[in-house]
Amino acid sequence: MYQLRGHHIFCLLGYRGMGYSKEYVENMTMLHQTLRENPKTWIQLIEGPDRLCEKFPNTSEYHCEEKGIAERDSAILEKMELKIGQILTWEEIEAKIQKYIVPSDINTVCESCSWRSYGVCEEGVQEILNGSGLREVK
Repeated sequence: MYQLRGHHIFCLLGYRGMGYSKEYVENMTMLHQTLRENPKTWIQLIEGPDRLCEKFPNTSEYHCEEKGIAERDSAILEKMELKIGQILTWEEIEAKIQKYIVPSDINTVCESCSWRSYGVCEEGVQEILNGSGLREVK
C-alpha cells in the first residue's frame, strides 16, 4: 500500500518523467509504473508529506509542508469526494476522476503549480476520462 497526498493524484496523471532531481524522478517513475501496471494497488490518502515528498531534493525550497500545498490537497480530495485516511485502489481513484474531474479543473485547483504550464496534467485527466489509464513513461 502507498500513502498519497491529495495533489499527487493529479501529479501522477500528468507525470512524463520530469522532476526536481534524479532521485525524485526515480521514485515518481517507480510509483507511476506500479499504478499503471497494477491499478488494483492500494492507496491510503494522507494529510501532509507522503512517500513522493521523501525524495524532494534538499537543494530546492521544500514546499511539501506549505499551507498552499495543503489547501490544494484538500481541494482535490473534496472535489473527488475523498477523505483523509481513506484506503482505496488506484482503479477506484481513476473511477472518481472519471466521475468528478474535467481537464479544466487543473487550471483552477492547480493554479499556482509550476508544472501546470506544461499542459500535461490536463492531458492526463483526459486520458483517464477516455479510459486509457496512466500514460506510459519512457
